[in-house]
Amino acid sequence: MGSTGAARAMPVQELAGALGTPDMPAPYVVRTHKDQQLAATVVAPVPVIDHSRLLQKDDSADEAGKLRSAIESWGLFMVSNHGVDAAVIESMRAASREFFRQPLEEKQRYSNLDCCDEQFQSEGYGNDRVSSPDQTRDWTDRLYLKVEPEDERRIALWPAHPENLRDALDEFTKKCGKLKDELLRAMAKLLELDDEDYFLDQLGEKALSNVRCSYYPECPRPELVFGLKPHSDGTVVTVLMVDDSVGGLQVLKDGVWWDVPIIPQTLLILIGDQIEIMSNGIFKSPVHRVITNAKKERLSVALDYSVDPEREIEPSPQLVNEKRPALYRKVRVKDYIATYYNHFFQGEMVIDTIKI
Repeated sequence: MGSTGAARAMPVQELAGALGTPDMPAPYVVRTHKDQQLAATVVAPVPVIDHSRLLQKDDSADEAGKLRSAIESWGLFMVSNHGVDAAVIESMRAASREFFRQPLEEKQRYSNLDCCDEQFQSEGYGNDRVSSPDQTRDWTDRLYLKVEPEDERRIALWPAHPENLRDALDEFTKKCGKLKDELLRAMAKLLELDDEDYFLDQLGEKALSNVRCSYYPECPRPELVFGLKPHSDGTVVTVLMVDDSVGGLQVLKDGVWWDVPIIPQTLLILIGDQIEIMSNGIFKSPVHRVITNAKKERLSVALDYSVDPEREIEPSPQLVNEKRPALYRKVRVKDYIATYYNHFFQGEMVIDTIKI
């Protein structure tokens, strides 16, 4: 993805500390009243899938049924017994939290704005790109890094402090990658595709994996501000480690925003647009958002997985017939991702643009 000029904005963490009044800076205030239902709603009964049972040859039917129901009803689910050690998760969480607690000068050594010409780059520490003066900004800072392909890692942007962050991220990436592979095989089986490696094969040899460590500071006016605006993920799938004590993630279902609960020792899996396209709409990519909190900070770590940008995706031929024609046109992943970000910053859903 190309870079573009950007003014160096104050990180939200610094802005939150500098606010002496409850008045919010105008760029962060949600302007669209239909989206401004930021109060707590109801807790979503998000299914928890026992991953170890899902993998068993003789005892997986119940879990597979739960998985299909979860994906078709919610587009997301939680996994327990997922194979990512508690120590690996805690190390990743602690290192990420420690990074954001460092002085600003240390964090800006890894800035996503080039120090010479202020050009925005997707990787690094900072805010999301501001592409329009009308863009509503999110109340979050992030550290965003490409982790796969490994030979494309920009290690200079991987923080050297805290000292264990690089190792923690590398181990977390490996463990979650194995989980992702197993889940994609299970999803192919649910769709009764001839090849259970169908989705894995579609990823290609240059499939992308990115990590986004998101920090949401305390917000004096949570009823006016998004932590992360409503969107669906433009990926194949996202593996999300939510904050272990502070909620805020919400999912849209049947016109109602539902709180996604915190369940210890689980990871949250979100279906992305690319799976929705390849499954011909059988699996849905959920619209979700993050709300802010007046009294507590929040941290999450997301690993998102995408098909090789140079490849094209389309509905699987096995899932297209007279009763269910193709619902999406073929699209090059690189073009989709570029269009995705343009729509995301405007609060729009890019998947609507390729529906037939």
